Amino acid sequence: MIPELGEYSLILALCLSALLAVVPLVGATTGNRLWMSYARPLARAQFLFLGVSMACLVQAFLSDDFSVAYVAGNSNTALPYYYKFSAVWGGHEGSLLLWVLILGGWTWAVAAKSEDLPLDIVARVLSVMGMIGVGFILFTLLTSSPFERLLPNAPAEGGDLNPLLQDFGLIVHPPMLYMGYVGFSVAFAFAIAALLSGRLDAAWARWSRPWTVVAWAFLTLGIALGSWWAYYELGWGGWWFWDPVENASFMPWLIGTALVHSLIVTEKRGVFKSWTVLLAIFAFSLSLLGTFLVRSGVLTSVHAFATDPERGYFVLALLGISIGGSLLLYALRAGHVKSESSFSLLSRETMLLINNIVLVVVCLMVLLGTVYPLLMDALGLGKISVGPPYFNSLFIPLMSVMIVFLGLGTVARWKHTRAGQLVEKLWLPALLSLVTGVAVSFLAGESFNVAVALAVMLAAWVFFSQLRDIYAKLRSKSNPVAGLRALSRSYWAMQLAHIGVAVTIVGITMVSVYSDARDLRMAPGDSIGFGPYTFVYDGVREHKGPNYVSDKAQIRVMKDGTEYTRMHPEKRFYNARGNIMTEAAIDPGFTRDLYVAMGESLGDDAWAIRVQYKPYVRWIWLGGLLMTAGGLLAATDPRYRKQARREAQRAKAQSEINAEGTTA
Repeated sequence: MIPELGEYSLILALCLSALLAVVPLVGATTGNRLWMSYARPLARAQFLFLGVSMACLVQAFLSDDFSVAYVAGNSNTALPYYYKFSAVWGGHEGSLLLWVLILGGWTWAVAAKSEDLPLDIVARVLSVMGMIGVGFILFTLLTSSPFERLLPNAPAEGGDLNPLLQDFGLIVHPPMLYMGYVGFSVAFAFAIAALLSGRLDAAWARWSRPWTVVAWAFLTLGIALGSWWAYYELGWGGWWFWDPVENASFMPWLIGTALVHSLIVTEKRGVFKSWTVLLAIFAFSLSLLGTFLVRSGVLTSVHAFATDPERGYFVLALLGISIGGSLLLYALRAGHVKSESSFSLLSRETMLLINNIVLVVVCLMVLLGTVYPLLMDALGLGKISVGPPYFNSLFIPLMSVMIVFLGLGTVARWKHTRAGQLVEKLWLPALLSLVTGVAVSFLAGESFNVAVALAVMLAAWVFFSQLRDIYAKLRSKSNPVAGLRALSRSYWAMQLAHIGVAVTIVGITMVSVYSDARDLRMAPGDSIGFGPYTFVYDGVREHKGPNYVSDKAQIRVMKDGTEYTRMHPEKRFYNARGNIMTEAAIDPGFTRDLYVAMGESLGDDAWAIRVQYKPYVRWIWLGGLLMTAGGLLAATDPRYRKQARREAQRAKAQSEINAEGTTA
């Protein structure tokens, strides 16, 4: 009965989404305030029934209801309860229900936090989000219902969750990633609402910016969590990158980063209006493209969910309607928009525009490398593979250019900056960056490495340019402490996010250049020296887990003649599916990770053991956390609410003047 309640709630959510898509929009078009006022209660009701539907699916998993096909395929009575909970989105159907639930959550949040916005704008924004909800709830009900029954022949036992997904990463990674993916629908909805209303001014950018920043922050966190999960779970000690499905989340992140900065320029200077709208459309379109790639069966990856082409056609149709309709509206409306001000070649606007262009070019490069092999295969022209050499050869120089202009843009002034001012502000950061890059390259390795020197130089350039900007803002203050407190949250958010970029650059560079690995045969008592550490293999014992048995090794790590730590890598056998999985042992540190993984048994109690030294690998994810913190801090800036309130009052006054003029 509970699964039927979940299906029924999903159908009701579809009906409410359809009403949300139509009624407020018609009200905004005809000026009917009553119909526009239905937007908020419809958004709340839609989210309520989506929540009921998700709760029913969770209950089916926790109660081991194997009469539900999706539960039978992705759970097992021996599965720990916390993995039963995360198994709800461990497959295609449940992850899609999570997608629409998060969409409903964003819709409800916009309805709840938009009291200060003009009613017609709220009605249009929520109506656009209702249209997106109609598409994806229909997709769920027609092709991917998680409530399909196996009656009357329900199995007594389930098939178990994929062992690769029986991890904490599944609990946190997909929800955070979807929060970012789906969050860009809010920026998209605001852009479409602005096009529909003809209000392509700074106001819509101001209303949209906090939502866009929060979505970008969640997507950043989701990507960082995915990289961390792959690092420790896949057993080969790398951090996952340039996988086609990972690219699917990286592309909207690139465009979203450009969008966040473009919104700043549109809000503060009244320029880039059409460009900002276009970025908002592309950010959400690339999120839909990622959904298509993951769920169409065109990709083979550990991340891909579905292999049914019919599902892919449905998502492709949604993608075509969304992109085609929004670009048509853009072509009809955006051509009449003019900038409210001008700027010179040496200005912050120019620096941000260059970085926007670089981010878009990088995104196109990633898109080409991801989609081109699929097109070649679909056209029967053969199978080709595009790997890291292609991506790295283009990504690294392009992003290096962006980093240079990031530092310039931080200290440049709006509208116009004299060349002498830039030189005066940046000569010392440039010198310190050069010295830091050269020094780190000499100190980190046995010989000078040009790649390390250049990468660290770029990271230091970002860091020192941020410090120089803080110094410039405090230099004229009589009380520096009070001056620090006077700086806005959005300013400190920018500092955090940019420093996060620098930290990530250092992490990627050091782990890519200075990682070391040894593969060897080890029997009990064998040891290997690895820098200041000695790894001593003590042997293997059998270990029983909740739904697996494993061979669990013990490796003592010695440093300076004393025991430093013990590491326990495992080779697990999962009973239900018969899968064999490697569970690496990691000793984490701020400046390095020690990583040990087991290979195959070689007889006589000997095993193939892989030992790795990964310097500064955690800085990759530390940088991602700093960027996430920066995004969330920016969204809490109280100036957004005050500005939105002023804009709403101005819009209301203007509408009253227009109404009086019409009456007269």
